[in-house]
Amino acid sequence: MNRKTKSLPRVFLAGVVLVVLAYLIACAAMEKGVSVLTSPEKLSQKDKASLLRVAKALRSSFADITEEEEYYIGRSVAATILATYPALNNSRLTRYVNRVGQAVVLYSDRPEIFAGYHFLVLDSNEINAMAAPGGFIFITKGLLRLCRNEDMLAAVLAHEVGHVAAKHGLRSIKKSRLIEAFRLLASEAAQRSGSAELAKLVSTYESILGDITATLIERGYDRKFETEADELAVKFMTRAGYSPTALSDFLAALASSAQASSGKGWFKTHPAPEKRLAKVSAKIKALPQVPAVAKVRTQRFHQYCSRLK
Repeated sequence: MNRKTKSLPRVFLAGVVLVVLAYLIACAAMEKGVSVLTSPEKLSQKDKASLLRVAKALRSSFADITEEEEYYIGRSVAATILATYPALNNSRLTRYVNRVGQAVVLYSDRPEIFAGYHFLVLDSNEINAMAAPGGFIFITKGLLRLCRNEDMLAAVLAHEVGHVAAKHGLRSIKKSRLIEAFRLLASEAAQRSGSAELAKLVSTYESILGDITATLIERGYDRKFETEADELAVKFMTRAGYSPTALSDFLAALASSAQASSGKGWFKTHPAPEKRLAKVSAKIKALPQVPAVAKVRTQRFHQYCSRLK
């Protein structure tokens, strides 16, 4: 078990598993139904073989993680993150960050998900931001201090929304873990919710959560995912009317930050800002029109963030 998942109650994990369990039992029933339909009196052996192949392929496609399953996995990952980083007790600031985040979400490629997007400020001086599957997005107060205006805040949130939109968190799960989970769920023993099989499922899902949590807190996303999230951030910001140059400004501020040599937080889980800056600048330069940074947004940002301790 990954040490980060130990803080989650096993009964909670079992509940997550059972949500997926009920879903896949229906898929198993579908395949059994095909066997009944393909009796020799009605169809040829060739037709029977063809239908069974289709049924198995369909069941395989149903094994893809749905938005509801993504939400429950993400909620578990979010609980793990909050066991490491406490939430900042500032409801006014939290509401503001959510308003900015939701403005970006509205113009993203994936504005509607199972339970919507949730943004939370973490009470940590570490410069960091994380996005768990299912739309759970976290930003530290240390990162907020680095931002100079609302557009820079929107840039960070747009990058994290990009990770959710592209399902980067789910793609960090080792394929072997998902195969094992779906194998257990599809078995007759799992369908009867036997305690031994359920224990195996809980253990497998703990490993799945461990894969995602380790990616967000320890390893970081694959570099190609970070590049894609930057490109999506530029697109989402421009659509929403925020200046994408704020992403370049943020990366420049990040590079000159006192924490740049710490190897912690953002600097542990993200590529060097200097390497990202050139790609982002080229992407912005290719835009036909670039929105300007509005003074009213900067004033609003300082109104909510200037007293951040």
